[in-house]
Amino acid sequence: MASIRIGSIVKYTLLIIVSLLFLTPIYVIIVTSLKPMAEVSIDKMWALPTALDFSSYKLAFSSLAPNLLNSFYLVIPATLLSALLGAMNGYILSKWKFKGSDALFTFILFGMFIPYQSILIPLIQFLRTIELYNTIPGLILVHVVYGLPITTLMFRNFYASIPDELIESAQIDGANFLGVFKHIIIPLSITGFVVVAIWQFTNIWNEFLFAVTITTGTKQPVMVALQNLSGSQIVQWNVQMAGALLAALPTLLVYIFLGKYFVRGLLAGSVKG
Repeated sequence: MASIRIGSIVKYTLLIIVSLLFLTPIYVIIVTSLKPMAEVSIDKMWALPTALDFSSYKLAFSSLAPNLLNSFYLVIPATLLSALLGAMNGYILSKWKFKGSDALFTFILFGMFIPYQSILIPLIQFLRTIELYNTIPGLILVHVVYGLPITTLMFRNFYASIPDELIESAQIDGANFLGVFKHIIIPLSITGFVVVAIWQFTNIWNEFLFAVTITTGTKQPVMVALQNLSGSQIVQWNVQMAGALLAALPTLLVYIFLGKYFVRGLLAGSVKG
């Protein structure tokens, strides 16, 4: 009994230490963002502010507000489109298999392993050709296409756990391909959509390389604008930290309110397939 108690104490002590190590950068960011510029220095990095100063948040928000809107204009349609197309792909490749479907699925998955850097030049040339370079729709197109492999994989694994008898019963009742998808598959895959939506929302919101190369100026998402807050001569670290917190807030809220559904959806999709 005593050995079990000692083991629990050691385990929880290690967990607390590791948690504190992970939370240390967040503490520094929050504390620095609440200090006036005169109190920001490396030797006083751990010290609490003498008085709460929210002026850095005001400056950061005024600079980032247009780019925050750009990120929402980008993330919401890109997430919805990639989730819907991934769901249809997963539905077809798991329940309506045809000759060569497994090879097609493997080919789609190869898209997950193509480095962004290797296709930047032809991608930019293509977007210029279709007149979508330096536009939010162009960036949406890129993220939808690049998100299809992972969303297809997630939905295919999720749909593999749905009994084939449900689809056969719907077909006997006269439902066609889209009817089965609309009335059977989608209602059963709400948790799958939540998982994919959280995954895509987070990846697209935090993505930097496509954003900085495909868009310029007023079309850039918030992560690029956050980099531009640093300035050329003096870095206002309090404003930088406030901007980082504002830029991270949407994804943080998504995980706070939908995190339990994310875990539940991952477990549901891992039962079979």
